[in-house]
Amino acid sequence: MTANLAEPSRSAWKVLYVVGGVAALLTVLNGLAEIGITFLPGGGMFAGPVTAVDWFTLYRGSPFLGMRNLGLLNIIFTFLSIPLTYALYAAHRRTHQAFAGLFLIAALLGVAVFLAGNRAFPMLELSSRYAAAGTETQRSALAAAGEAMLAVGQSHTPGTFLAFFFSTLAGLGLSLVMLRAGIFSKASAILGIAGFGLLLLFEITADFAPGFRGTFLFAAIGGPLSLAWDLLVALGLFRLAGQPGA
Repeated sequence: MTANLAEPSRSAWKVLYVVGGVAALLTVLNGLAEIGITFLPGGGMFAGPVTAVDWFTLYRGSPFLGMRNLGLLNIIFTFLSIPLTYALYAAHRRTHQAFAGLFLIAALLGVAVFLAGNRAFPMLELSSRYAAAGTETQRSALAAAGEAMLAVGQSHTPGTFLAFFFSTLAGLGLSLVMLRAGIFSKASAILGIAGFGLLLLFEITADFAPGFRGTFLFAAIGGPLSLAWDLLVALGLFRLAGQPGA
């Protein structure tokens, strides 16, 4: 009787591993798209619009680039991180439940803060209203509203620091758990520690020391390392899904 009750639970964990692995692979594709778009005109990380009116101009010329530069692909990444981090928690629930659970909570906090503060779609609406405004008073009011949104939702500024901090901290913490537990390869754990560690440095310097020359280097190295981590984690989760009693 006990075995029959336990079997559906094991099956559910296996399904979660597969879902988490697929989410990790989609994260890699999302990250490669982010890197590719960076090299498009207007897609540069440090060459974006400055004022709300500049953002409205970008939105009118390319709504997709406008929303991407305000975190559209990060929204996709955020949703994908939920099953991925939960699957990693599940993989370590027997050996390091406390710390895996702690960093799962950190990841979910990052998701909540980011989604609450993201302004990609509201700025699309404001840009349309700005273009249709008939008076200078209306345009000034819409520009002021846009500046208020940017203060909260512009990526890699103090307004979005907490969201990216919690998410990056979760990746770094789970990589440390992976290193201790030995369930995943040591290479994947080291890649995660290096990648998320550099991305954490990137967030700190980009948000609070924008003139620091090493900021782009942190992202240029940490980003690909974190994508390699996603790939190895996906393979590890698929392997776990195929093991008996996982």
